[in-house]
Amino acid sequence: MKNPLPIIFSLVLLCAVGLSQSASAAGLGATPADAFRLPEGFEVEMLYEVPRDSEGSWVSLTVDPQGRLLTCDQYGGLFRITLATDDQPLKVEPVKADIGMAQGLLFAFDSLYVNVNGSRKPGNSGGVFRLQDKDGDDEYETVEHILPLNNGGEHGPHALILSPDGKQIYLCAGNNTFLPKQIPHSRVPRHWDEDHLLGRMPDARGHNADRMAPGGFVAKMDPDGGNFEVIATGFRNEYDIAFNPAGELFTYDADMEWDVGTPWYRPTRVNHVVSGGEFGWRNGTGKWPEYYVDSVGAAVNIGPGSPTGVCFGTGAKFPAKYQRAMYILDWSYGNIFAVHLNADGSTYSGEYETFATAAPLPVTDIVIHPDDGNMYFTIGGRRTQSALYRVRYVGNESTAAAEPLDTPQAQSLREVRHQLEKLHLNPEASAANVDKAIDHLSHGDRQIRYAARIALEHQPVASWRDRIAQLEDANAKVVGVAALARCGEPSDLDTALQVLQTVHFADAPVALQLDLLRAYSLAFIRLGEPSDAQREAIVAALNDQFPGRDPRLNRELAMVLTYLQAPNIVTRVVDQLLSGPSQEDQIHFAFVLRDVESGWQPEDRERYFGWFRDVASSRGGMSFGGFLENIRQAAIGQLSDEQKESLGKILDKPEPRDPLADLEPRDLVKQWQVSDLAEAITDDAHKADFERGKQMFAVAQCYKCHRIGTQGGILGPDLTGAGGRFSPKDLLTAIIDPNQSVSDQYAATQFLTDAGEVVVGKIVNMNGNNIQVLTNMLDPSQLKSVNRDTVESAQLSRTSMMPTGLLDSLTKEEIQDLMVYLRAGGNAQHELYGKP
Repeated sequence: MKNPLPIIFSLVLLCAVGLSQSASAAGLGATPADAFRLPEGFEVEMLYEVPRDSEGSWVSLTVDPQGRLLTCDQYGGLFRITLATDDQPLKVEPVKADIGMAQGLLFAFDSLYVNVNGSRKPGNSGGVFRLQDKDGDDEYETVEHILPLNNGGEHGPHALILSPDGKQIYLCAGNNTFLPKQIPHSRVPRHWDEDHLLGRMPDARGHNADRMAPGGFVAKMDPDGGNFEVIATGFRNEYDIAFNPAGELFTYDADMEWDVGTPWYRPTRVNHVVSGGEFGWRNGTGKWPEYYVDSVGAAVNIGPGSPTGVCFGTGAKFPAKYQRAMYILDWSYGNIFAVHLNADGSTYSGEYETFATAAPLPVTDIVIHPDDGNMYFTIGGRRTQSALYRVRYVGNESTAAAEPLDTPQAQSLREVRHQLEKLHLNPEASAANVDKAIDHLSHGDRQIRYAARIALEHQPVASWRDRIAQLEDANAKVVGVAALARCGEPSDLDTALQVLQTVHFADAPVALQLDLLRAYSLAFIRLGEPSDAQREAIVAALNDQFPGRDPRLNRELAMVLTYLQAPNIVTRVVDQLLSGPSQEDQIHFAFVLRDVESGWQPEDRERYFGWFRDVASSRGGMSFGGFLENIRQAAIGQLSDEQKESLGKILDKPEPRDPLADLEPRDLVKQWQVSDLAEAITDDAHKADFERGKQMFAVAQCYKCHRIGTQGGILGPDLTGAGGRFSPKDLLTAIIDPNQSVSDQYAATQFLTDAGEVVVGKIVNMNGNNIQVLTNMLDPSQLKSVNRDTVESAQLSRTSMMPTGLLDSLTKEEIQDLMVYLRAGGNAQHELYGKP
């Protein structure tokens, strides 16, 4: 049936396949195999439905030498699964060991390693335990606590995997896990800090407000837990890690969904976990953008979700494309994504597709079985209904072992990076090592420059600080100063700024400009404030560049020039606050000015505080409104009593206002078809009216779920950049005929309860028997609770969640204006309106 609720207006042009069938007739139970959507040629089987009362909710998987699966209940013990054969049915039995509450398992070195993320006994800490069967009776007699870690809950100790050479164990942990007090080795230089030029604000709801750098980490250790070595830091909550066939390490890190709609929101993302990597998680407003010179960016951005298990398809009896894929699990939205990574210099980039999805599907962990080449995965977690599934390929394509996609150039660049990474681990202090690091600061590959900087930072700063002033290449100067700022002393500030001022900002490419601004910031943060003469010289080099055309540069320039108290900077930042191209940009500029005391014109304050009224109707995650109010209150805190009195009621807390409130009901004009409008929407003779296009965005109800610029909802795709991704006809087709292509990411589920109630919406959370369903996109904080034991059927909708007929009350001219408004991203200065 068509979804009767005004839900998501989807412009994501992806294919939907099939219809999920009814779940259990007596309570929802585990999601049945026929509820899945998979690529052609694949089939899924439910092998085992876990009895919750006795076996809990499974969250991790590993394979032992006998080919048996081992799993763990998030709040209970361990279980061994012997897969079915022609002669024997599948068997599940508890592991007889007094250990549990684990979120990571690994069988290696004749031992079962268990990463405990909770305590079954008061006073017991978590961390890695080693279980061994020393008498050969297939039971574990010894349980040894080899690596104590604090219990971090769902952001605590997680996965364990074997190193590619089979000699060590890699592990990961979320940002509520502290690094061990004694760290023998760290590839990440140990001078981590928050590094915010204008400070930060904690989460508006207090989440993780006391957690500082380095955040979540990836590390490795010897089989006995010794020789602990930090590999990378700056993660939020990466649950699992996996090596590709080339021996490169990857993870899938979490977002902070409460931050949606803010400039510091970062989507869930696949990260290439390089040696010495810093991935920039900081709490509250402090998360680093991925373009910072001292941070490693994402390989692939995914979007909202809740990352759990990951693995590569290596060894799978799948077609070549899917053998090479990285599989990542999204617990909250019930997806298994296949990420297709390609070499990109010495690192990787790629794209992803939905490999398997159903509803509900709280996927927790995944393995490719080394014996049969099939995929096995579990659902569960938070006491939800758990089950074990198997995915097999039964199609006609070849499943012969596929060669990894690689190029000699990529191999060569990775080898250069690896040679530098060898200097990250207890390197000898030598001139040769310093030379090697400095020689590569100018390399054309960004990740190689990063590896070179980390290598340099591991050398005594006294052995290279004088070399920074001798650098000639612009990239080398910027990266070298970043290293000096992080390792040096206040007396190094003069050298750092002199070197940076030889890099001509106006003539540099955007990537170098961003690096240069971050290097300036690091120098100020770490080494101290510039002198008046230095301040004037830097302002002279940067001042005319703000504002520019690149939003990222505008953000960074606004911070640096505000810090330097550039002439008229407050007025110019307020101008950008009011005209910024996106909600995120505008919030950034409001944040930049929150603590500025001087340089304000009276009209600037009126415009600044007036903006808070305009943005009050914008939507975001759970902390969105709190962040805005905290920024506003910080700015009010800089005012004198006289200034507060002069500003009057403009300082009152603004109330949200519905952008649809003033719209009058409209009559039907026509049931428009794509063929009626295909030519009109690209008619160059039509002089588009920006204000009418903006009004039609509201009339067509797009505001309910979508945002363009700074206005609208958050749960449908942001349409600000849609005109750059899709042709005018594709955009029109998606509006008029949304059922032609439906994204699994935005599919609704229809639940029918035993009381006859129908609940339609998007599953966003689960805990035990309770399923949280988002049914009103206008108010994402209001969720409908569905008890899974009362559900008689659950179906994924065949139709789009976007309503049809949205344009039928608009005239052809109004539709033309709306389409130009969409193509222009809501920007009145766009060339489609005849602007330069």
